[in-house]
Amino acid sequence: MTGSAGPMFGIARREHILEELRRSGSVMVRELATRLGVTEITIRRDITALADRGLVTRVHGGATLRSALDTTVARTPDASGPPLYRIGMVVPSLSYYWPQIVNGARVAAAAGRVQLVLRGASYDPADQRRQIAALLESGVHGLLVAPEVGGSDGLAILTWLDALDVPVVLVERRAPHSAALRRVEWVSTDHEFGAKMAVNHLYEQGHRRIGLALARDSPTAPQLRRGWEQALAELGLDREVVAATLTDVEGTEREQRFGEIVSACRDTRTTALIVHADPQAILFEHHCTDHGIDIPGDLAIVAYDDEVAENGTPPISALRPAKEHVGRLAFETMTSRLREPSRPIQRIVVLPELNVRESSAARRGA
Repeated sequence: MTGSAGPMFGIARREHILEELRRSGSVMVRELATRLGVTEITIRRDITALADRGLVTRVHGGATLRSALDTTVARTPDASGPPLYRIGMVVPSLSYYWPQIVNGARVAAAAGRVQLVLRGASYDPADQRRQIAALLESGVHGLLVAPEVGGSDGLAILTWLDALDVPVVLVERRAPHSAALRRVEWVSTDHEFGAKMAVNHLYEQGHRRIGLALARDSPTAPQLRRGWEQALAELGLDREVVAATLTDVEGTEREQRFGEIVSACRDTRTTALIVHADPQAILFEHHCTDHGIDIPGDLAIVAYDDEVAENGTPPISALRPAKEHVGRLAFETMTSRLREPSRPIQRIVVLPELNVRESSAARRGA
């Protein structure tokens, strides 16, 4: 960035680098130097400073966002002594949704003398428990975890977590009231409200028969269904619409399932569909296009998660949970608990953001 204002100051350059990384995932030294009107050596120094704080990963010729698979401890040359805290984090996936949450926690940890130790699990409660137990065995001051919370398996792991002698913050999870937990805290997205936002948006576009298609076995699905049902009731909308379950099947079986949903939309006169999650929404949109169904003319779509929804044709409107913010807030909740053990228990919800795109444009004649 050149001109009469001169080159950016160091902190502004580094903020620019981080913003570009959040947008595209990687940056190149040569391109940044040209764009910002500084030498390549200056950009390399900026990247080194960011890497030393655990915010980026240096690669040949540039940098990438800090990988969720990178379990090294961020160097903090400006801090004296060993880390104040060692916090363990267990998430059920390192490839979808969760990397941004992990990055939010890592950025917050890098700003202070805190070691964040990450373990990837799966959606299997037994595997989650093994990974948490391994962290406890290694010695941690607290745990950020995203365990199963439903059914008897969920109740068992939640009860176990509530009885641990280290503080626990659930991330993107909320325990049912029936669990009667006394110590566990949490930070999660208000998915129910997100579903209401989607219904209200579609209602404003002229839709009166709004359906739902949810990924099978997703921990988010029950909350989305509750929000959808509540929104239909509050708006006085007909509930005789599509309420489908999507599976992870491939090939002809998937096409058959999409065909069943399209037929159900026609039979029930459903004109809009909320689809969770993004990959299923894009694949469903492809199916509709291939079979002559106009999006949004014949059927409007709103996706949930907003990981890849903008890549649809047309781009798909989507609810986007504030993933990095959730990760950072969960970390801050934990460090606040460690600094002040007697403070009141906090259980925080964060609202998602609706990004409106072409797939939910107003109905013709509405």
